[in-house]
Amino acid sequence: MANSNKIRVMLSSRCNDLFPEKSATKLSDIRLDLKKDIESQKILGRSVFEVWINEDAPPADGTLDSWETCLQAVRDCDVLIVLSNGNAGWAKTRGDIGICHAEYTEGLALARGKVRLIALPWVLLAKGDQGVRDQRFRAELARQTAFRGGEVRTVDDLRKRVFEALADAVVVLTQRGVKSSASSRFGMGQALDWTRLDFSARKREMEQVVRSALASQPGAKALGDDVILPLGGKDIGVIVHAIPAAFTVAAAREMVGRPFLRDHERTDLLKKAQGPLHLIACHRGATETQARALLGFPDAIVVSDLFGIYVADEVQKVQFAFLANCRDDAQTRHALQRFLEWLEQSTEALRLAARAQSRANIVRTIAAENKKK
Repeated sequence: MANSNKIRVMLSSRCNDLFPEKSATKLSDIRLDLKKDIESQKILGRSVFEVWINEDAPPADGTLDSWETCLQAVRDCDVLIVLSNGNAGWAKTRGDIGICHAEYTEGLALARGKVRLIALPWVLLAKGDQGVRDQRFRAELARQTAFRGGEVRTVDDLRKRVFEALADAVVVLTQRGVKSSASSRFGMGQALDWTRLDFSARKREMEQVVRSALASQPGAKALGDDVILPLGGKDIGVIVHAIPAAFTVAAAREMVGRPFLRDHERTDLLKKAQGPLHLIACHRGATETQARALLGFPDAIVVSDLFGIYVADEVQKVQFAFLANCRDDAQTRHALQRFLEWLEQSTEALRLAARAQSRANIVRTIAAENKKK
């Protein structure tokens, strides 16, 4: 399945479990039918889907056991649809996670955006080692909080949900692919236009794009040069900055400095929102070492992901994010989109909101003390 000119879909689930639970139909039989149905679908008269299920997979290379064969299929597929009934699947040894658990986490680790989870009613918890694996899997499912819609309880509903998930994946991944490839050549188009600008003008362009994209988010409100954005159930004040060249260029880096040291001056923003959260658009990339240097000390939460780097200080509650490779409008908006998606999918938005509330309390106290002078 590694080499294909079709959209590669993998259906992951238990094989011998019954669905519905008291019926005579195995999930394996349902997957076989789904494979036929999906591969029969055409787009503009052309068959574009190729479905992998282990029931009819060809013999694998002799170097791969069945475990690695399944995980290789996860790596090769373009869309991973997980039909989960809470059963973690078989494992090699008693301390391992189950194969269903492994396929799900492998997909999330490789490309979270290609994974679609469909919730089936959970089977009764097994006893012994299998029960421990099942509990571990169910805890993982709860922790990831992937959107899955409501539970499906009939074969017809399951088929409908699989087709909905696949259609959504095709649209979303196509749109993301267009955005991510829109500026793969930085010596042409708008990326070149931005490169021709001096630092001040480029900084303004970068900041304006981020502000515009933020203000377009549901529930967002512009407040001068800042934006109030609903995150984690709270209104978060977002302050936008930009480093208009490589982070190693001191003149560009110093245009931002350590902006959180001036948070107490944002009294108008903190009357209406918590925080603030600083978003720093970087014309090039940024490293974890550079992020820690900007914060001023190393003992902090530092997360590196597709969008760039997120930093949170659990003492002073300072929070900022570097949005990497903001070379033009499309790349900048895509970096912001990835950051907001990461906040939602990782549930970090809730923690961000809690820190922002604490940060606002700290900053308001500093502002009040400064007024006494």
